[in-house]
Amino acid sequence: MHTDIDNWPAWNPGIEQARLSGPAAVGADFSWRTHGMNIISTIHEIVPEQRIVWGGTVGGIVGIHAWTFERNGDHVVVHTEESWSGDAVDAAVDELAAALKASLESWLDCLKSRAEQTA
Repeated sequence: MHTDIDNWPAWNPGIEQARLSGPAAVGADFSWRTHGMNIISTIHEIVPEQRIVWGGTVGGIVGIHAWTFERNGDHVVVHTEESWSGDAVDAAVDELAAALKASLESWLDCLKSRAEQTA
């Protein structure tokens, strides 16, 4: 579900559009729109059903986002980490840290809700 990037908007209302340029694989690019920002990201690492890492730049902010999925009995535990860097981040550290925290919490909430619907 998480690597089906084209369908992110179906379960995450914070994503207006998402389009992967080919199969989900290292080096693949995808474009997506969130909070009015058009982003092009590249998949840097993918381990099926275990981990995906992508990164991209928008508005002078370089972002790297990592997700790990660990099976625990009949559940999957999801961990996510994201880092932002660049002059825009340096100029508004507290504001952007709060925005990043809210964004990650929203992603996790949406993912959990969708996974529980299909379980």
